[in-house]
Amino acid sequence: MESLAPNIFTNNIQETVALYTLLGFKVTMSVPEQGDELVWAMMVNGSVTIMFQTFASLENDLPEISRKDGGSLLLYINVKNIREFFESIKNKVKVLKGLEKTFYGATEFSIVDNNNYVLTFAEHE
Repeated sequence: MESLAPNIFTNNIQETVALYTLLGFKVTMSVPEQGDELVWAMMVNGSVTIMFQTFASLENDLPEISRKDGGSLLLYINVKNIREFFESIKNKVKVLKGLEKTFYGATEFSIVDNNNYVLTFAEHE
């Protein structure tokens, strides 16, 4: 195994791409590539890759992919300059937990995205 890139399902991919763009991610591939409404997008920020896909795009091929929004997934993302990053987004996203130093030495904060997934950003100083 060489890497892991989660494929996260969403009901509104345009809102999801907009939010993750705010967090510094860039779309590197998408379906369709241009024009019609997106059904899948790969976004990258540094060495972190996340894919997003609509539930509707797989409802016939993989009906097992279904759930209520959020709650069952937390993405733990290591960053550099966490305080600067937090300051740049704190008023633009829903912060669940502000900056704090953990017992294991990381500085972290958590937000929730538009799909109710929790993202915890951490810097191990």
